Amino acid sequence: MQHRNFDLIAFDWDGTLFDSTKIITRCIQAAVRDVGGTVPTDQAAGYVIGLGLMQALAHAAPDVPVDKYPALGERYRYHYQAHANDLSLFEGVLPLLDALKARGHQLAVATGKSRHGLDDVLHRVELKGVFDGSRTADETAGKPDPRMLRELMAQFDVAPGRLLMVGDTTHDLQMAVNAGCPSVGVSYGAHDPAAFMALAPQYVAHSIPALHDWLLVNG
Repeated sequence: MQHRNFDLIAFDWDGTLFDSTKIITRCIQAAVRDVGGTVPTDQAAGYVIGLGLMQALAHAAPDVPVDKYPALGERYRYHYQAHANDLSLFEGVLPLLDALKARGHQLAVATGKSRHGLDDVLHRVELKGVFDGSRTADETAGKPDPRMLRELMAQFDVAPGRLLMVGDTTHDLQMAVNAGCPSVGVSYGAHDPAAFMALAPQYVAHSIPALHDWLLVNG
């Protein structure tokens, strides 16, 4: 078994492994438009990616009254499902995950998606069995609350320093800070990587190949 710096690597989903940030942004905007709210800018809609659905929609559409939140969520899900078949893993993700598994890492997903949403997408992209564990916002707590990572550490009996969080947003990296875990950011997702520096990631990858190379050397 090769030396490992991390026993468990937890990945965010949307914008980190899954090429979905642009469509999610458009779906948030369309949902807000449908219920009569002020449509958020691309930047404002993109910022909330990674949060739990209702937390994200409330943040992106502050002028939408609370009694319209259920309709807002329903319209988001409607628009997202209409594009579900347009989404895919970033090229190179499967070889990356296979290489990490071959070296003995345990792999997990820590995502703002719902449990139903994550299970559905894992089935559609034929990834069942690749990940050893997962946590979603609706069954734990939304990012940057560290509960997702703490539950994964407890499940796999891993110390904070032996879990690496990989994500594309400040929500992911702040969650890692809050859990006492190291992190890696990726710049090709939802957030401007300039905001990552205050959260001290060990590395910022600008592509899946760059992430692959770094993890195989330093993971």
